[in-house]
Amino acid sequence: MQIKGLTKTTLLDYPGHVAATLFVGDCQFKCPFCHNGSLVTQASSLPDIPLEEVYTFLEKRKGVLDSVCITGGEPTFQPDLREFLYSIKEMGYLIKLDTNGYDPVLLDHLLKEELIDYVAMDIKNSQEKYAKTSGKNDLDLTRIKLSVDLIKDSGIDYEFRTTVVRELHSKEDMLSIAKWLNGAKSYYLQSYVPSEDVIMPIFSSYSKDELMEIKDMMEEYLPNIFLRGLD
Repeated sequence: MQIKGLTKTTLLDYPGHVAATLFVGDCQFKCPFCHNGSLVTQASSLPDIPLEEVYTFLEKRKGVLDSVCITGGEPTFQPDLREFLYSIKEMGYLIKLDTNGYDPVLLDHLLKEELIDYVAMDIKNSQEKYAKTSGKNDLDLTRIKLSVDLIKDSGIDYEFRTTVVRELHSKEDMLSIAKWLNGAKSYYLQSYVPSEDVIMPIFSSYSKDELMEIKDMMEEYLPNIFLRGLD
């Protein structure tokens, strides 16, 4: 596991739980608006946190923390993810996985083996614009669609979420996403927030009022829709 970062305590990353968040390096995608760009484009040059150090920290924090969030980068791109999750589960922690959904086979294994308790999948854009928005020209959209179906049928807590970028997401795109995810348990519209670590710092966000209009438009298909990242 390439553990590149650790947030020791958070009340935000796993709804309703006190968690630690682990950041892994590398990803199959190169989303131009990615706010963790260095984890994607420069992972090999970033220092690793030794696994022994991570395990020691989690052992000491039992009783204070009740969960661990794994994010990135892309966790399913790590070849030893399953073994890592087993080790965390043995400590008694709940696990939330953030994923781009590009490895439905591994995701299916993790769900069947009950190694994750909550999954958050990023929905990059409408199916028609998925390749462009993910920065992967040879994208196999079937993988994404399979992961969406697996998560919806999993029986565990989950959320789908889209970071909305003015230059990449039209209102028509957002309506297409809503129809695709029709009936999902939970969906979040995330406002794009510029940062120094964005892969391509050329984008802008919608206003709060515009996002509210998008939310209202999508609500017919996604009744449990929420806004995130607004002041």
